[in-house]
Amino acid sequence: MTYCVAMRLNAGLVFLSDSRTNAGMDQISTFRKMTVFEQPGDRTLVVLSAGNLAITQAVKQLLGSETIEGSDGEPCTIWTAKSLFDVARIVGSAVRKVHARDAEALKKHGIDFNCSLIVGGQIKGETMRLFNVYAAGNFVEAGIDGVCYFQIGESKYGKPVLDRVITPRTPLDEAAKCALVSMDSTLKSNLSVGLPLDLIVYENNRFATDRIVCLDADNPYLRMLHDSWGERLRHVFDSIDDPAWDG
Repeated sequence: MTYCVAMRLNAGLVFLSDSRTNAGMDQISTFRKMTVFEQPGDRTLVVLSAGNLAITQAVKQLLGSETIEGSDGEPCTIWTAKSLFDVARIVGSAVRKVHARDAEALKKHGIDFNCSLIVGGQIKGETMRLFNVYAAGNFVEAGIDGVCYFQIGESKYGKPVLDRVITPRTPLDEAAKCALVSMDSTLKSNLSVGLPLDLIVYENNRFATDRIVCLDADNPYLRMLHDSWGERLRHVFDSIDDPAWDG
């Protein structure tokens, strides 16, 4: 299992992913769920993945060379697409190709085709965009009907703090802090999500990922956030009156 979250804000984009791929009594393994495709000055694209690792790896292997007919009628790849919408279509096409090749064989072994991806970033000449791509290759975009973030994987533990804090107007550093609190809540409650974490904070019109970091258990900010969040939650909880049962 895994947990990934991505936010589309007025000031930029935030991407965060864990790296645990298997948790059991005698085996814990890790694999990076974040992939960056970048041409500095022209485009920055980030892909987060969750689901069956073999499936998501196969999809990502296709992304560098997958070609579709773009919205302008010309062939395009992720390196030449003129819009993030076409990039999302390329990711969806790659998902469908892997499904056509592998889904029947997986089904014979009792394995579901489990794959979900978040793709976001910015191409020069276009605003930032963020998409959630499903196992069928279809997708939805953030920023519609007020939705400004997506989660994939083990999302339920980290969702409440996002709903209470994140709006399109949230500053980037505050959004990154909220993403890490969301991840910390998930790490606390689910052993199938684990360190290290990959974090990217992308500033609007930057066209480069110069704020990218890998956080492990020795990271002092991550340790401080974990301790502070737990202590202050307890303090707020203790400050609220107990229920009154006498009327």
